Amino acid sequence: MKLTINNLTKTYKNGVKAIDDLSLEIGTGMFGLLGPNGAGKSSLMRTIATLQSPDSGSIMFNDIDVLKDQMSLRKILGYLPQSFGVYPKMSAEDLLDYFASLKGVSSKTDREKLVKEVLEITNLYDVRKKHVAGYSGGMKQRFGIAQLLLNNPKLIVVDEPTAGLDPAERNRFLNVLREVGTNCTVIFSTHIVDDVKELCNEMAILNGGRILKHITPIEATKGIEGVIWTKIIERDDLETMEANYNVLSSNYNQDNTLNIRVYSNHLAFRESKIPSPKLSY
Repeated sequence: MKLTINNLTKTYKNGVKAIDDLSLEIGTGMFGLLGPNGAGKSSLMRTIATLQSPDSGSIMFNDIDVLKDQMSLRKILGYLPQSFGVYPKMSAEDLLDYFASLKGVSSKTDREKLVKEVLEITNLYDVRKKHVAGYSGGMKQRFGIAQLLLNNPKLIVVDEPTAGLDPAERNRFLNVLREVGTNCTVIFSTHIVDDVKELCNEMAILNGGRILKHITPIEATKGIEGVIWTKIIERDDLETMEANYNVLSSNYNQDNTLNIRVYSNHLAFRESKIPSPKLSY
């Protein structure tokens, strides 16, 4: 299976160019789309999911011309946006049954089996009779995962899927995606580097609607060896460090010192009197 994107461009009415002449090939397995908020990740994923049309370019999934034959793609697509609504006063079980009907599962017996399976995968079976509108944020996100699995999708698009999940739910979801991704193409959008590192065999870094790098997480990690460092500094030293080096992040320690992460291959930084740097990925 292969998704091929060629010269895709999308500019909104307010003049923002969300996708800028973007070309990309994605094969079977987990593919991470990494970038800051506003990088164009959601715009790209909405376009792939046929929820909006680009100004120009093409998208092919295997032999499906996505922009010309949207219904063929939707039959094999699983999509989870950043946020989604649900019908009030409907249980998870009933709503999933309804969604399965919309996705073409006509047999009641088949729907019951399928709904039970996805509820168990997402750890929602015990609360299947509760109204989805009353679910917590993490439970609603897991319900979104359940609905995208209903049609045995060949292309799965998930946008910031671990938002709102507690650590146990996050691990469960990532494990589900990892298993599903062995047999289909999964595009996984996030700004959490660890999610991509743990999960994906390939990744792209997106910013300003353009692909900055298309690489594997292992290659990306090797590429920053010797230039990404962490140091423990006093709070009063932060301004000086920011003036002289590219400080990527800073976090407080229990003793009120700061743990900073710096991009630098400058010898003076490595040999400074501040405690010895520790290589960080």
